[in-house]
Amino acid sequence: MPQIRIFLLLFFGLNCYDSSAISSSKCNEDPKIDKLVKKALLNFREANFEKSLVISRNALNAATAIKDYCLISRSYNIIAANFNELSDIDKAIFFYKKALYYADKTNNDSLKCNLYNNLGNMYCFEKKQFDIGIRYYKKSVAYSLKINDLKEVYFTNVNIAWAYFDIKNYKQGYLFLKYVNSTKKKYSDGSTEVIVDMLNGIYASSQNDDKAANAYFLSAIESGKRCQEKTDLSNAYLEYSKFLNKINKHREAYDALVNHYNLLEELYNVRKLKKASLAGVSLELDEYKRQIDKVEGEKVEQSQSLRKSKIIVILFVLISLILLILIITLVKNIRYKKKHNLELLEAKEIAEEASLLKTQFISTISHELRTPLYGVVGITNMLLEEHKEISRSQHLSSLKFSARYLLSLVNDILQINKIEENKIVLENLTFNISDEITVIKNSLSFLSQKNNNRISIDIDPEIPEYLIGDKLRLAQILMNLVSNALKFTKDGQVEIIVNLSKVEGKLYYLDFLIKDNGVGIAVVDQSKIFEKFVQVGRKDEDYQGTGLGLSIVKRLLGLFGSTITLDSDLGKGTSFSFTIAFEHDLAKTKSIIDEIEVDLTSSEIYKILVVEDNLINQLVTKKIIEKNNYTCKVVDDGYEALKILENEEFDLILMDINMPLINGFETTKRIRLLGIETPIVALTAFDKDEITDEAISSGMNDIIIKPFEPVKLFKIINFLINEKNAV
Repeated sequence: MPQIRIFLLLFFGLNCYDSSAISSSKCNEDPKIDKLVKKALLNFREANFEKSLVISRNALNAATAIKDYCLISRSYNIIAANFNELSDIDKAIFFYKKALYYADKTNNDSLKCNLYNNLGNMYCFEKKQFDIGIRYYKKSVAYSLKINDLKEVYFTNVNIAWAYFDIKNYKQGYLFLKYVNSTKKKYSDGSTEVIVDMLNGIYASSQNDDKAANAYFLSAIESGKRCQEKTDLSNAYLEYSKFLNKINKHREAYDALVNHYNLLEELYNVRKLKKASLAGVSLELDEYKRQIDKVEGEKVEQSQSLRKSKIIVILFVLISLILLILIITLVKNIRYKKKHNLELLEAKEIAEEASLLKTQFISTISHELRTPLYGVVGITNMLLEEHKEISRSQHLSSLKFSARYLLSLVNDILQINKIEENKIVLENLTFNISDEITVIKNSLSFLSQKNNNRISIDIDPEIPEYLIGDKLRLAQILMNLVSNALKFTKDGQVEIIVNLSKVEGKLYYLDFLIKDNGVGIAVVDQSKIFEKFVQVGRKDEDYQGTGLGLSIVKRLLGLFGSTITLDSDLGKGTSFSFTIAFEHDLAKTKSIIDEIEVDLTSSEIYKILVVEDNLINQLVTKKIIEKNNYTCKVVDDGYEALKILENEEFDLILMDINMPLINGFETTKRIRLLGIETPIVALTAFDKDEITDEAISSGMNDIIIKPFEPVKLFKIINFLINEKNAV
């Protein structure tokens, strides 16, 4: 944007400044110096810059002498504004920061609001350092809200929207423009009407809404003509020219550009005359800055001298008191230390006990949840394999998927600290995105029917048939988002949309959009919903859940290197969107499929001993082993295992850990004491990290966590048996 528009933005800032400077209810200001500051401001507005600088310098010297930080800050603010008008931007920024430094020493929030706004103008529209400028604007908004100056919030939001549009960040800028549009009638005083219409035109053009854009630009131009604001009108013509050129109306674009340059020339001539009248002033500016620095230096020297004198007196008093204090403190410390040590020991014991109880609770819950899930997954697999006529049943497939999803969800809930500490590693599996989403849809059919909702799927046909990535984590993300949408939507529709956004080498970036037309989320709640255990707007009879779903989604997306975006309006619906890159490599896909489908059956008939106390798990494990043509014997506890090993030899032992009478670790130790070297694999529902050290020390060879993929079990069995036979 042209530099000339900054005058308007500074005008807003000075309006804010004027109100804060004149209204000094939060500062005890000297009336005489306050009068000087107002006089300097009046001369500035009348373009008497030299006189304004001289008066503001006198005000600064007087304010510094009495250490009135409000007046010092106000004086620096006017000095900075003068330098800005003289196009010395670096000096303007220097003095604005000086003003802010002293404003921070006061409780005058109006003054801080003004200074942050002015610095935002400098960095956005002069230095073109938009990140810094926008941060200053947002601090200005915070102070405006603090003092309930909603009109200033309105003006600063105009600046922020304009800054974001300058860097083509229309999505972020529109968030602020939307607020401006909603409060325009209430807070606009007419001075921003041209700008607001122009910004709406820019945004509509970016969204390819050409009809709306044209109307906004014409409205901006008409407003500019009415209020005779040439700077705004010039900017409106320039942006209108860009828009017309974009829609191929080149003749009209040229005419608009001519109008822009005609106005620009008028403004330039006025500014040129102003600068010509200031030729004599410019020679004094550097000297003036040195004088201001001198005032600051003298102040520092006086402060240091006074501080040295005070230090001498304070040291004398302190030395006198230290001995007395030390004696008193020593006595009190001896008494306190005895008492405090006892309290610390008690607190330490309580904390250690609580930590131990928490660890034991998590371990127990983990085991108790995984154990029945092993039975569910195993029996489902048995039904699918033994009854081919129902193998295509959506119900069984959904049951299997849901059980695996529940297992993964249980793991993530119980180990959410691991997710936050990045201890979970994503897997690389080949999958078909359409198949995965269809399974999710079928799995959630009951929930969709409950609220009379429809689930629609729209997948970009350009997406390859096979992708490589962690499909289970992706399924967790989608299941959480879709189920959440179904809960908060009634008699409506939930859309799952997947588009291919870009391709970089072998990486295919997929844009996911989960959209519903349900109840929506209030703006005040949108920043909280991704926190753990948070459920917004919930009543006892409303929606069920732990409040962990969206928190898990956010953390899982972090593992993918992605973030989630929320767009929601109350009563209209909610949309969640995110992007994940998956690999597409035909050779690698074939390798993964071959590895999954490798034939692990053996010509050898291995003899396996299963030590397991749970009857359902005995049945599942035995079926899995015998399906691979191995022989299998099952015993209920460790004592029976020791007894049968006295008379029979086995190729491998699958050992449960949590058993009555004698656990798996103790059983393994006793087996090794008998000199039996048969490979022993822990088949357990405990978390692997919890038992690894004890399993190795007891003599176990490996660990498999229930539920497990049969292919993984047979790989370990074959490897351990072959390793033992090779010795």
